[in-house]
Amino acid sequence: MLIQTSMFGEMTIEENDIILFPEGIPGFLEEKQFVIIPISEESPFLVLQSITSKEVTFVMINPFLFYPNYDITLPESAVSLLRLKKPEEALVYSIVVVKQPLNQSTVNLQAPIIIHPSEKLGKQVVLNDPRYQVKTPLILPQRKVSNG
Repeated sequence: MLIQTSMFGEMTIEENDIILFPEGIPGFLEEKQFVIIPISEESPFLVLQSITSKEVTFVMINPFLFYPNYDITLPESAVSLLRLKKPEEALVYSIVVVKQPLNQSTVNLQAPIIIHPSEKLGKQVVLNDPRYQVKTPLILPQRKVSNG
């Protein structure tokens, strides 16, 4: 299936890769079908792309790679909607607002995107946890510097 994307142009995707967001994403409630596209093999950034509107695209990260102490509890309504039987089934992503320079970017840790890959279901879950904010500064992992 061919889709139009804002970042990669026209792409061929497999229908099996489509993730259904039954409730849409807040602000984009009509958009229900998305695919996840890696930016590159080396990059920790991914793109959540609507398959029907090329302009509806979100850059995401795995928040646990950037914030090792990130710890969330999903509300039962999300667990039920996503048909999760155990926490390990969920993939967790956070939307990034990318700015230049990159260290000025922010991450939404308060409303992660939760995916149940085997059910092909997704939901943006707004957490009721004061530890996490919508505009958390993006903390870039430190690169190791070689002395030789």
